[in-house]
Amino acid sequence: MAQTQAYIKTIPFTEFQLWDVKRYFNKSNLSFDNVVKLRDILKPYKKAVSKEEMIKNKWQIIAKINFGGQLFLRDFEEINTYKGNLNLVPENAIIYSKINVRHGCIYYNEIGNTPFGVSNEYPTFTFDDTIVSGDFLRKVLRSNAFKNLLNSKTSGISKARVKQDEFLDIEIPLPNLDEQIRIVRHFNEKIKLAETLDIQANNKEAEIEKYLFDELGIKFKSKGYDALVGKFIKIYKYSEFDKWGANQNTTNHLHLTKPHLIKKIKDICIVSSGGTPSRSNKEYYKGNIPWIKTGEVVNNIISDTEEKITKEAIENSSAKIYPKNSLIIAMYGQGLTRGRTAKLGIDASTNQACAVLSEINNSIILTDYLWYYLMGEYERLRELASGNSQPNLNAQMIKDYNVIIPSLTIQKLIINNINSLKIEIKELFKESINNKNLAIQEFEKEIFKL
Repeated sequence: MAQTQAYIKTIPFTEFQLWDVKRYFNKSNLSFDNVVKLRDILKPYKKAVSKEEMIKNKWQIIAKINFGGQLFLRDFEEINTYKGNLNLVPENAIIYSKINVRHGCIYYNEIGNTPFGVSNEYPTFTFDDTIVSGDFLRKVLRSNAFKNLLNSKTSGISKARVKQDEFLDIEIPLPNLDEQIRIVRHFNEKIKLAETLDIQANNKEAEIEKYLFDELGIKFKSKGYDALVGKFIKIYKYSEFDKWGANQNTTNHLHLTKPHLIKKIKDICIVSSGGTPSRSNKEYYKGNIPWIKTGEVVNNIISDTEEKITKEAIENSSAKIYPKNSLIIAMYGQGLTRGRTAKLGIDASTNQACAVLSEINNSIILTDYLWYYLMGEYERLRELASGNSQPNLNAQMIKDYNVIIPSLTIQKLIINNINSLKIEIKELFKESINNKNLAIQEFEKEIFKL
């Protein structure tokens, strides 16, 4: 009989909704006696709202919920061009994205939050907060165990969307309200500790920059104009003009209090860039030569790449292979990418958006010192491109960029001290990640038998 049970599972006809084996075999074990279907605690809420009412109340329209459960709203002005019907999401409500709920796109609009508008792609639910803690519910609905349950409920060949009825049919454990609050408090304590560790790590990052500036004797002085005439006219010293463009001459620039050598980057290394082999030839991207994109340049040592190209791709494009220990500067890219740096831990090629500093003259400047210096110059490197219609750096800007070069003895001291700080930062971030992971694991272990 036991052997038969291993191969035969009977399903009551009343529970049989769709021919899909995993629906009936992939159910998590729930750790509390009180198990409810979401339809028992969530009440569908659908209240149409007009554009006029949205404008009157200064309510915004949803842009998206990301995989981390964060809500993004459109600019208020976009309501005038929005096409389609809108439903209101009140405070103390749960919504999810039909298309991406399996990835964690669930949001809890907490008590006291401003309402906002959504399309029909975002089912909305209210609940009785004397029975259910919204914070507890959010954590359950965004847990890995719940994602697995959702995966067994997706319908259609592409399994793209989770319908409202399918969502509401899922069972979750529901301890009493006091127990929910206790579990959430325990979770938040570990997250709070992780956030404290993150703050400490970020403070040490700032400490690195301050240490570097103090060691080099760098001070800032106001650059560009002697006097402000009226509201629109500025008078500049011609001797302090770096490049044409008023916005290029109103920022702060460095003033040295110690007599260090200053050289342009082009005088201490070779500056070049890479290239992108034709995407139409897919064979070019089936090789073993690492090929770096700017998104992979994140102030790190690069030891592997997402894509790799062939020798033929190198021969038939402007891409080149650069030696290990070369430095990379992202010349353009989305968001915070422009100005970021990296060091090659392997021989690799790059795309054309990366400037590569190779053949660094180590008799004058040590590679790691130059790298740390460039990291400290991140904001000023970005400012070089701020006056362009398309704010990108280019190879010439980087070649002409000044580097402060102390003696090799001081460079070694700077490298050693920064390395020590970076080890401390790495440990703090590691401990933070461990606390976040532990909070999630303990929560799921207590709620679901995992």
